Amino acid sequence: MARLAIGGLAHETVTFLPEETTLEDFAPNIARGGEIIEAFSGSNTVYGGFIDVCRARGVEIEGLITAECAPSGLISEPAFDILAEELLSRAVSWREETDGLLLHLHGAMAVRGDQDPEQTLLRRLRRALGDDYPIAVAMDLHGNVAAEKCALAGIVCGYRSSPHTDMAETGERAASLLLRQLQGEINPIKAIARPGLVLPSIFTATDLAPLSEIMAEVRAAPASPGLLDATLFTGFAYADVAAIGATILVIADGDEALAITAAERLCERMVEMRQQLYRPVELFTAKSALDRAAALVGDNRRPVVILEHADRANDSTHVLHEALASGIGRIAVPYLCDPIAAKAAASAGVGNQLMTTLGGKSSELAGGPVLVSGIVRQAGPVRYRITGDFRKGAELDLGLCAVIDTGAVTIIVTTQNVTAVDTDPFSQFGLDIDEYDIIVLRSKTHFRAAYEPIAADILIADTPDWGPADLTTLPYRNAPPGIFPITV
Repeated sequence: MARLAIGGLAHETVTFLPEETTLEDFAPNIARGGEIIEAFSGSNTVYGGFIDVCRARGVEIEGLITAECAPSGLISEPAFDILAEELLSRAVSWREETDGLLLHLHGAMAVRGDQDPEQTLLRRLRRALGDDYPIAVAMDLHGNVAAEKCALAGIVCGYRSSPHTDMAETGERAASLLLRQLQGEINPIKAIARPGLVLPSIFTATDLAPLSEIMAEVRAAPASPGLLDATLFTGFAYADVAAIGATILVIADGDEALAITAAERLCERMVEMRQQLYRPVELFTAKSALDRAAALVGDNRRPVVILEHADRANDSTHVLHEALASGIGRIAVPYLCDPIAAKAAASAGVGNQLMTTLGGKSSELAGGPVLVSGIVRQAGPVRYRITGDFRKGAELDLGLCAVIDTGAVTIIVTTQNVTAVDTDPFSQFGLDIDEYDIIVLRSKTHFRAAYEPIAADILIADTPDWGPADLTTLPYRNAPPGIFPITV
């Protein structure tokens, strides 16, 4: 009977944010050993996919360590070293008793002093486990995935959907290929091609044309004789690193020429359509978004979703400033991260009036704190299992939370940096989503799975924060020449 080790270290690093990501930020989302199976079994996560395949094939599982946290600034060197060393030491301890490693990495992690720590980790794993030890890696669609990183794993698979409703499916693909390799059924050979562009996250929704057309070809590629898997990594635009940019990765069964041909064909499609890929939808300012929303609500079209997508720390206040002054109707702002305000609300007590500043503290571009006066409707720690399609079944810890109601605007304040992507903020806090005319979200694409079916319209507010749609406004220093639109 085969036995596989499972582990991972996942973080989408926004290198422009000033505050470092520390070990404390990862702490609520670390699992070890048997905790991994307990935490992720049956969930729509990469680890859930790993576990499902292993169980279906009668494969024993040895949990190493899994650690992740919300997108944030550069990871501190001590935090990465501690987590990487534990993953490495646990992998080494199981080296002789396992047949391979299933690993989850995001693909866009950066550490202060190391632009590609995932490559560093894989290199250390290779030195410790041996060049012939089978390793399969599952990554995020938004990875910056250069050839050097790919070469260190025998199998690399990435999400093909954004919203990432196929996280478990991606884990299943990686695990299935690894098991087929172990059984001698296949000889995976990888090829990559890089089209020289990177897309803002807001434009990577895989159901939006023209990206949807290319993604259809990517999903269909493995049906061709001799091909095993294909991924389009759109790149992560908010990591200023040398590996920034989109990557096409194709895996063939023992045929390098076939893999190269398929990767280059898909790459050419990206190059041909780069102008259209970069600007597929209309953008608004915070004020023009609310003006448009007011008109829609006036025509009894509701709810309207306003997306403050450039917010990378879940605390921007550009739209909130306008919303408080708008007088449009009932507005919901789920999951605004502000630990200080959450504590203030808890101290004030449920049912009491509170005046406090909210949000805008993560950087000078976040809009600045906004003064809010309202009733504390709820206060306390909140933890639940996700019911939406994105990461369904995984446990989510929001820390100490509060619901503050100004009369016109309802704001859910969290301690943990968590993005509202589904309707759980309403159901978990006992709020009726149908009572609201406008919902202000901070997601990029993941919200679409839950909100496209119910929203009267979706308005993308391109506010001046660290995740803008116009990438030419960002101060890149490490991006190489030839990456559209930032270095050409």
